[in-house]
Amino acid sequence: MGIRYLEKERLFVLDTPNTTYMIGIVSKEGFLGHLYYGKKLENVTGAMSLSRVNEPPYTPDTNDRDRGSFMDTFPFEYASTNVGDFRESALVVRDGNGHSAVNLKYESHSIEEGKNGLKGLPATFGEQGSVNTLKILCTDPETGLKAELSYSVFEDVDVITRNVKVVNETGDRVWIDKIMSMCLDMEGKSYDTLTLHGSWARERQEDRKTLGFGRFSIASLRGESSHQEQPFLALLEEGANDVAGEVYGFHFVYSGDFIAQVQKSQFGQIRVLMGIHPEYFCWELAPGEEFQTPEVVMVFSDAGVGKMTRNLHFLYRNHLIRNPWLHKERPILINNWEATYFDFDAEKLLQIAREGAKLGIEMLVLDDGWFGNRYDDNRALGDWIVNTKKLPGGLRKLTDELAKIGMKFGLWFEPEMISADSDLYRQHPDWAIQIPGRIPGRSRNQLVLDISRKEVRDYIMEQMFRVMDSAEIDYVKWDMNRPLTDLASAVLPGERQGELSHRYVLAMYEMQERLIQRYPALLLENCSGGGGRFDPGMLYYSPQIWCSDNTDAIERLKIQEGTALLYPLGCMGAHISACPNHIMGRNTPFETRAITALCGTFGYELDITRLSDEERHQIPTQIHIYHAFQELIREGIYYRNASYTKNHQYDCFQVNNKEATTVLIFFTQVLAEANMHSRFVKLQGLNTGKRYRIREVNLQKGDFMKDVENIVLKNTVSENMISEKMISENIVSGDILMNVGIQIMRLNGDFQARLYLLEQMDEG
Repeated sequence: MGIRYLEKERLFVLDTPNTTYMIGIVSKEGFLGHLYYGKKLENVTGAMSLSRVNEPPYTPDTNDRDRGSFMDTFPFEYASTNVGDFRESALVVRDGNGHSAVNLKYESHSIEEGKNGLKGLPATFGEQGSVNTLKILCTDPETGLKAELSYSVFEDVDVITRNVKVVNETGDRVWIDKIMSMCLDMEGKSYDTLTLHGSWARERQEDRKTLGFGRFSIASLRGESSHQEQPFLALLEEGANDVAGEVYGFHFVYSGDFIAQVQKSQFGQIRVLMGIHPEYFCWELAPGEEFQTPEVVMVFSDAGVGKMTRNLHFLYRNHLIRNPWLHKERPILINNWEATYFDFDAEKLLQIAREGAKLGIEMLVLDDGWFGNRYDDNRALGDWIVNTKKLPGGLRKLTDELAKIGMKFGLWFEPEMISADSDLYRQHPDWAIQIPGRIPGRSRNQLVLDISRKEVRDYIMEQMFRVMDSAEIDYVKWDMNRPLTDLASAVLPGERQGELSHRYVLAMYEMQERLIQRYPALLLENCSGGGGRFDPGMLYYSPQIWCSDNTDAIERLKIQEGTALLYPLGCMGAHISACPNHIMGRNTPFETRAITALCGTFGYELDITRLSDEERHQIPTQIHIYHAFQELIREGIYYRNASYTKNHQYDCFQVNNKEATTVLIFFTQVLAEANMHSRFVKLQGLNTGKRYRIREVNLQKGDFMKDVENIVLKNTVSENMISEKMISENIVSGDILMNVGIQIMRLNGDFQARLYLLEQMDEG
């Protein structure tokens, strides 16, 4: 495994445990070509023929009369612009004369152990011995512009990451109008695209479509990765599904404007590009300066979408998330937002906390409305001073009272925003992003702070630190409730206004880095109107992200399925909320809401003092079960068994421990059917030849048992339908469970969920 350079062939071979990626240096001019990415090759003899340079139009050093035809068909490793390749380019750099031709050629390379971070940007990491890095330096001979293509190859997971750094050695100023983090030219075949679309309250819905000729893209121009599009794109060979077929996945480690594009050319060749969206982007480089792109994660799977998913989960848990809470049990919190909105005082918060503490809840999170003159969402953003009318004695008095009942405390901030009706805006109106003379496009009646300015972000961070230092605060929810519009900075010169959007993202990363460095034990949860900034970049700073403002258990099935396609379950902020649901108006059983929330970080978003006795009595058992299974859910191996999004009737997935000796199965019957038999659902990843005992976890017991060994369990089948002898022998082989399925009885009513525990039996 690792990286090899075969000097005689002028061939780079990058091997992960199960995949191979190859790059070749072609012709005397040093064109860098992509040769192969796919299933691991044990012998690469003859690989250079994959570049097709042994057929017309041949390379320019042997047939310069058709240089243009060569440029438009050669599988470039990083595509140039305005020199004959009419496919979508990867890099557009404009000089002082307005010329933008770039033609990169191989100059040199290095192979290094380990992996360096990216200055100011989130990126995957690995210890020496677990990852190697290839850096290929390319030069445009006519201008002197240099580009360093970087590839990191992991030893323990089928992932290759890529990024690009451009260095201006032209001797004059240049402007980058477009720069992609990766370009991949592939042989043409029939592919489908898989992406995740959405909107507020319905994020990350799977969308699969056939790729035709021309260009297909998904993108965000909102200053964030967005509710509408996820910075992810996969190519699936025709017929590929969750368990079979070839899949190429690409995921962008960035939290701002992006584009992911696939182009099928006139000859059926495929070009994939991913990077910062060029529409609002233009970056000036003075002589000697450099520009670093964010990172792209690439995954190849020869066993369907599921294997891609598990590779991404492994990578993010082991090589991206840094927070010390990554492998720890997260506190069970109750957030007051849907309980009180802005209408609260200290006594109301303490009522919720006292009742929650009795039932086993461990943390109170105070959401919006605790600061300045914040009595609704029309004012006070930017005035991060505790409202002592609502909270006499400030946060210290509140947290002291919480400590008496054994409760931790968390707090909501929206540091990137400012209200026009705020002391901060009255003092510094130029700190808001807006175009002079134009009515700004407000959203939620708020504007966005120009945090690209050091004095702005320093001021906000100092305000936050003052609040954080005033009390014991264990958790912060960092929110962002609107996109960026009216892009203009009061301090950037006109020719550099195109840098604002990217500078904004870099500034936000800096602010979050300062927060976690100052409070290293802090549990940080990111949020953007729910899931509007759920991307790999944010996971570098926080181990969990609020999945969606929509907490309806049935809608969450689709949202959490799309999220789990890419992200570990332990990253997904998921809470039980009240019914009727505040967004959907739907009523679902308390047990169903609990099972859906157990798929993520687990907590409560409701007024616990107003629950019925029946619901209140279920909470200790829910909490007990969370404690029993949270490590398995957080660290386990995820398999998708059935999709409500696709079948419109039921949902099922499982989480295995590493040895597949313990398995937890989540099943939700969305729609009941009349006069139907039981259903068999095929499981995955079990040990063949082994037997498993199947039991159902009962979330309605109502007893709070502290001993984890006494998990509340019952048999999967009704005792009045089957003999006691058969109940005690509810044991099935792994072979049957994987090839036929687990038998799940039809449930009575819509929106019914169940949790099943499988345990491998000892031989004997």
